[in-house]
Amino acid sequence: MADPSVPVSMEDVARLAGVSTATVSRTLRGLPNVSEETRGRVLQAAESLSYVVSPIASRLASGRTHTVGVIVPYASRWFFGQIVAGAESVLREHSLDLLLYNLGDIPARQRFFGQLPLRRRVDAVLTVAMQFADAELSAMRSLGVPIVAVGHHVPGAGCVRIDDVAAASTAVQHLLGLGHRRIGMISTYNDQSMFLPVAHARRRAYVETLAAAGIPFRDELVMSVPHGLDGGEQAMRRLLTLADPPTAVFAESDELAFGALSALRRTGRHVSVIGFDDHELSALLDLTTVRQRVFEQGVLAAGMLRRATTTSDWAPEELLMPTTLVLRASTWPVAVRTPSAG
Repeated sequence: MADPSVPVSMEDVARLAGVSTATVSRTLRGLPNVSEETRGRVLQAAESLSYVVSPIASRLASGRTHTVGVIVPYASRWFFGQIVAGAESVLREHSLDLLLYNLGDIPARQRFFGQLPLRRRVDAVLTVAMQFADAELSAMRSLGVPIVAVGHHVPGAGCVRIDDVAAASTAVQHLLGLGHRRIGMISTYNDQSMFLPVAHARRRAYVETLAAAGIPFRDELVMSVPHGLDGGEQAMRRLLTLADPPTAVFAESDELAFGALSALRRTGRHVSVIGFDDHELSALLDLTTVRQRVFEQGVLAAGMLRRATTTSDWAPEELLMPTTLVLRASTWPVAVRTPSAG
């Protein structure tokens, strides 16, 4: 039995099996041109010596890293966490690792594309709800590996997404159908958000859906705030200070809607609120929302990555996922409850 305190090398296995190190390497990597008798001797020798192939050495020999690079703008947010969890659940089954990069601000983004740390470290790249400038996209393509995007179409990449414009329009149409005409929006859109395509798409849907109903856009009804509960609460409080506050609000995400509901609870005011995503807490807070199957998008993107890395003639695919309007108690007809004067 081998002494566990002494590292065992491939040369030790070769010596015990009476073969060359090249034969040991071919056997342990499952390559052909090794007889069954020789293969048996090598495997028996490796087992008796408790020899384990170095993953790094194996990957270098195969020319593959068995790693997928994942690029997100906000790793801590629920949506991005669910996408990554869904992808990881599939990739883990195929012994693929994830290398996560969080590009939450301009300096981080500049460092990443300036250094491009993914080079020669990944077999494929997964991007989540990110838009790239031309130079950034060129840098990504220079990696020479398949790219799959979730949440936004990226030229030349596979894609799993929803129709954000159509889905957000469904939310606004729901409020219109309840008789609301003074409808506000809580958004993360601002002049610096060029790399957040979801914010642009959902704001566009809000503007276009109101216009189609003959309702002019009113800038004071749209609040641009940082993502999250605090941003949603801040936005709703500002909307309530208007001389003529909205009777209903469309929040770009459920997390913003949660903050809006908090502000309403604290002030005792009544405004219909609809969110977007169907966050795991949405049912608990009785939030009407537009459901998208977030975890499943990660699963499907991982499957696409697997096909891209194992099929020689893979061509970029696009999967458009459905969304569903989920009715709960946070929205009601305009005549039922209206904002109080205090």
